[in-house]
Amino acid sequence: MQIEEAISEAIAYETRIRDLYREAADQTADAKGVEVFNTLAADEQRHIDYLEHKRRQWRQEGVLTVAPLESLVPPADRFQNEIGALQSEMAREDRTDEKRMLSKALQVEVETSAFYRRMVAEMEGAAREMFARFLEIEDGHVAAVQAELDYISHNGFWFDFQEFDMEY
Repeated sequence: MQIEEAISEAIAYETRIRDLYREAADQTADAKGVEVFNTLAADEQRHIDYLEHKRRQWRQEGVLTVAPLESLVPPADRFQNEIGALQSEMAREDRTDEKRMLSKALQVEVETSAFYRRMVAEMEGAAREMFARFLEIEDGHVAAVQAELDYISHNGFWFDFQEFDMEY
């Protein structure tokens, strides 16, 4: 795949997940849920802006340089503390809509990460470096969405680790 085509495809992935998070924020009644979805949407918008800038750079200069790209989403290990603080409140609420939206978001985040993983394998130089950073960020989004989904689903798992065992 050529660099411009890869960047355009990345923009499409980022736009799809951004729109999903915006929709989720609009459909979520819980203030904390709205905040989470809006933060994820804003992070995806930053990705779109970055990629559009890189596509313009490629078209105008024929070169791709990599600038630092930070994420608005905290590292996955911070989610345990933040979600844990909401435990009693979340246990009292019906979170069906949020579970549905998080499940959909998780699917799209996994697809987006797979795309970036493929680009890291196929691209070279600055393009590989850029897509590697996107992969790192999107893998963090996958972990964050999975952690939130696991927690509000009360399925006994936290970050893919079983919290309790019914066998004991």
